[in-house]
Amino acid sequence: MLIVGLTGGIGAGKSEALRLLSARGAVAIDADRIAREVVAPGTEGLAAVVAEFGSGVLAADGSLDRPRLGGVVFADPERLRALNAIVHPLVAARSAELRQAADPDAVVVEDVPLLAENGLADRYDTVVVVDASDATRMDRLVRSRGMAEEDARARMAAQASRAERLAIADVVLDNDGSRADLERQVDELWERLARRARDAA
Repeated sequence: MLIVGLTGGIGAGKSEALRLLSARGAVAIDADRIAREVVAPGTEGLAAVVAEFGSGVLAADGSLDRPRLGGVVFADPERLRALNAIVHPLVAARSAELRQAADPDAVVVEDVPLLAENGLADRYDTVVVVDASDATRMDRLVRSRGMAEEDARARMAAQASRAERLAIADVVLDNDGSRADLERQVDELWERLARRARDAA
């Protein structure tokens, strides 16, 4: 089994890279999706978030109002740390369960948004960073996601810098170009990863 850590700044295209790797046979573990699952209504995770941040972070239906919570934590590093202290252990536990269920010769790709920030590179056989310029990322966040420019800047600023992410990369996928460019890079990467996983099995 080969355990790959996939990361990249918000708007870099990390989720798209994960989809492409999954389509080629990778066992995809999406930390963002798991992070939503562990704070779903009725979970201990949601109860802990409400205890820490108050019921004001809940939507009318009792689910977590993620934009409202994001507005609180991305503007305040101390509050972001408090949220991470609740969510990250829950995500790590669920990710470990999914890893253990994978085949011995699998390529397991974990999408970890805060891999650089939390010093997690040593946990992976290979770290893949999806990279794009700040201008490209800003354009995607504002144009494609409809995010206000001020919010986009705050979220980008709350993450590691490009230099910090690139410093931990074993492989860099350059996603400033077209989808076809990214697919070509993913094809090459997949061949290498699949071969390594087979050799390690």
